[in-house]
Amino acid sequence: MTHPTPTVLDRYADGGGGLDDAALWSVEAHLDTCASCRARLAENLGPTTAELLDRVAVSLDQAMSAGPAPARRRTRAVAVHRRWLAWTLLPWLAVSVAVLGCGVLLDSAHPSLPSLVLLLAPVAPLPGVAVAWSRRTDPVWELVATTPAAGLAMVLRRTLTVLLVVVPVLLVAGMSTGTSLALTLLPCLAFTAAALALGAFVGVRRAATGLGAAWSAVVLLPSLATQSLPPLLQPGSDGAWATAGVALTAATALTTPHFRRLTSGD
Repeated sequence: MTHPTPTVLDRYADGGGGLDDAALWSVEAHLDTCASCRARLAENLGPTTAELLDRVAVSLDQAMSAGPAPARRRTRAVAVHRRWLAWTLLPWLAVSVAVLGCGVLLDSAHPSLPSLVLLLAPVAPLPGVAVAWSRRTDPVWELVATTPAAGLAMVLRRTLTVLLVVVPVLLVAGMSTGTSLALTLLPCLAFTAAALALGAFVGVRRAATGLGAAWSAVVLLPSLATQSLPPLLQPGSDGAWATAGVALTAATALTTPHFRRLTSGD
């Protein structure tokens, strides 16, 4: 380690006169790690500079004593919840669970109607998926979206959180109403993958909202009006749903660059 010469330290103490920027930066970097050179520098300070530094030190001590306490360091649990869960997801997950519960009750009360559990299964995760990656619902979205852990990986983590809540509820609802578990889960997963694949281009919120509205208009409401399930939810259609789910999942994996832009949220 090369120490600054006494001449260099004298010039630095006098304000850096005669030293170029590179020399000043070198001295400052060295003083950060060398206590002996800091002590030598203090000996070379003039009375005016020493008095100024003393006043600054006293002012800083007073300001720090009167100021707020240091912010508590964020724990690992806080970091994990930011990556896996936004608190704004919780109301929407509660809505999904409540709607599925109502579907079970209506299936029991009106067995003549087509299974509402089957009709609601594809769109059950979409409210939670819609807010998993959206500047409108996450108050710290800009900060989270610019971290190295953001992008498609974070979208998938938060979507998995949604599925960990919705899928068990769907399983219980399907078993309690005697509906096909394959036709309950496969459309749910396929629509989730479709929301992510389409969301890479139009925003996840818009994609989930559009898919939910389209399913309601084309399948859900007509099925209730005619009191019959559509061919999409008839026995034997689970193979088509499985194929669609695999294809859409593969398509989602190719959209990684689209989720690394701030404009990918809406």
